[in-house]
Amino acid sequence: MKIALGITGGIAAYKSAEILRLLQDRGIRVQVIMTRAAQEFVRPLTFAALSGEKVITGMFAPGEEHAPNIDSAVEHIAVAQSIDALVVAPATADIIAHFAQGLATDFLTTLYLASTVPVVIAPAMNVNMWNHPATQANLEILRKRGVKIVEPGSGYLACGMVGQGRLAENDAIVATVLEALGTSQDLTGETVLVTAGPTREKIDPVRFLTNRSSGRMGYAIAEAALRRGARVLLVSGPTSLTPPGAAKVTRVESTDEMRDAAVNLLPQATIVVKTAAVADYRPKVAAGQKIKRKGPMTLELEPTQDILKEISAKKADQIVVGFAAETENVLENARQKLVSKHLDAIVVNDVSREGVGFDSDRNAVTIITHDEVVEVPETTKWEVAQRVLDQIVKLRQNRKSPVKA
Repeated sequence: MKIALGITGGIAAYKSAEILRLLQDRGIRVQVIMTRAAQEFVRPLTFAALSGEKVITGMFAPGEEHAPNIDSAVEHIAVAQSIDALVVAPATADIIAHFAQGLATDFLTTLYLASTVPVVIAPAMNVNMWNHPATQANLEILRKRGVKIVEPGSGYLACGMVGQGRLAENDAIVATVLEALGTSQDLTGETVLVTAGPTREKIDPVRFLTNRSSGRMGYAIAEAALRRGARVLLVSGPTSLTPPGAAKVTRVESTDEMRDAAVNLLPQATIVVKTAAVADYRPKVAAGQKIKRKGPMTLELEPTQDILKEISAKKADQIVVGFAAETENVLENARQKLVSKHLDAIVVNDVSREGVGFDSDRNAVTIITHDEVVEVPETTKWEVAQRVLDQIVKLRQNRKSPVKA
């Protein structure tokens, strides 16, 4: 596991060395990115020696400002693809404003825009800067995007004033990073079976019926479960995503193939999370040859198997969670599925909303169990995955708790 630690220009920059060490103690590799101002407070050599990694201090290597090589020119993309989280501690009011407004003026701000991993920032600044409406507005923008903010502490500040703005305690910052990474290990000993992505039903050798599912939600669930200590079995429909490295992946195309894979793996699983958006119908007869255009054509369809219902019927003591994409009567339809399919929980989202659900890195869902309804407002699919797993852990704990007389 690897994170990028961004260090910005403030007197609290010296504390980042201890944050780096605490993260390393937990087996996390740390690559440091320093802004120009940060280098006025602490030298890059300090962090290079502590981390054993290259410290990035600018968009280009020295001497490459006018003729950069291709590796340095796209290094921010390479770093973005290699890390599991981006952490900025300390984070100045300036860097917070850049992140909120999407301004890419140096390596760190460019890395932020290029990253799809969890982001944690720990602000540190003068009390008046912290309380300024502009800073608070920028922080609220970042919160809505799913960025985790480690609130600064109050007390005597380096500027001589007293108030909120002091960098949070190192342990609090590290705990938030671990939470963002999903390293609580509360799924140790569990085997999580996840179905993800769409399925395809052939019309002829070159055409098929499918839907807009990207698989991102299922892959986020799989990755989050792995980081929380679970063994993960991922059954994936066609998608361009790269699966988590430690997951056992079974690739399928049709609904029948996904059904067979899921049912075969079910005995190994203790938890099943079915996020896949399977095709509900398939051609009754698929043409053996490419269909030629000869005018109007009628395509006769038949329903596919209800994988979720079958899994729930075959389960022993597994926890089974389904996902439902709805466009109307969202909660009513979800509750009906929860009962009719004998699920432990169902996660429902309104796919008619713009910017969330299909084809997006963001989602807004409602998690419904037989005892609770949990609203998850719009956030990243990674955060949704964590909230879903939180509920699964709660369901498992409730099952293990002795019944009170």
